[in-house]
Amino acid sequence: MRLRVLNVKSIRSVHTFHPRRAVVYVPASDKRKIIKSQTLNADTIVLDCEDGVSINKKDEARQNIYELFQNWPDFGNSEVAVRVNSVQSKIYKEDLKAVLGAKNLPTTLFLPKLDTKEEFREFTEELLTIIKERPEKNHKFNLLSYVESARCLLNLHELVRYVLDASTTSENLLMQGLVFGSDDFCADIGATRTEDAKELLYARQYLITVAKAFQLQAIDMVHINYKDLAGLQMQSIEGAKMGFTGKQVIHPDQISVVNEAFSPSQEKIQWARDLIAEFEGHQATGKGAFNFRGHMIDMPLVLQAKNVLKLAEAMPKQN
Repeated sequence: MRLRVLNVKSIRSVHTFHPRRAVVYVPASDKRKIIKSQTLNADTIVLDCEDGVSINKKDEARQNIYELFQNWPDFGNSEVAVRVNSVQSKIYKEDLKAVLGAKNLPTTLFLPKLDTKEEFREFTEELLTIIKERPEKNHKFNLLSYVESARCLLNLHELVRYVLDASTTSENLLMQGLVFGSDDFCADIGATRTEDAKELLYARQYLITVAKAFQLQAIDMVHINYKDLAGLQMQSIEGAKMGFTGKQVIHPDQISVVNEAFSPSQEKIQWARDLIAEFEGHQATGKGAFNFRGHMIDMPLVLQAKNVLKLAEAMPKQN
């Protein structure tokens, strides 16, 4: 198997709306899995330098990422992102040097274990120090950060506000989502992970609330038992109903199950189209709330319908 290479001119704009239903982790230390991931057609492929790579394989992972971005990899319509190590680990600096040192740059970075404003400032300063030496010093990365500790959860509202405020003044980072790291969170609070994950309900709901308050994507936890597709389906549907926009994936067999759960049905898409058409007709007459198929409709439902159509319009490019 050989790595497919893409013409740089066809790279999608970093600002284009991109659904992240199945967010697939690929250990960057494993070239075979990197090559295979080019055919997965998932919304997002995350080349992992963190938990998926043992400490003695970190350098190998960085080198593989560097070589990959020397010639822009062809992953079809999949977004290619990189998960660096946490600021707390200090080794994230070596990750950034490798990621930002190649000829081409990824559109998206995943930053784990972000607990404080100080950690974000340190990360930003390191990124700016490295990238200012490049011709594309104004390159803007999408950023998704992780909630993996009690401290982060308690700080989350102010932390997200701080990162977003920094994004308005920074030319290099655009926050787009929050990711729930369930196993690290359980370890941090001393919880025992159960099949129904009831010990994580509050944390998941709060993450969704903060994400939606700031119009960010919310990515749900990994279903560890990758062979249990029925359990994955139940957990994915539950997450979608709660308000999550996607789910982390650790095995190719999980992708289609997750994509289906986080995709609007054809019936839902048609409902959204009809509702928006009805809404626009009422707007033209100056009316506010209106009756649609036996239900009173106001702006929250109109916004929900618009979100459904936004995702539906992006989905064909991913499938």
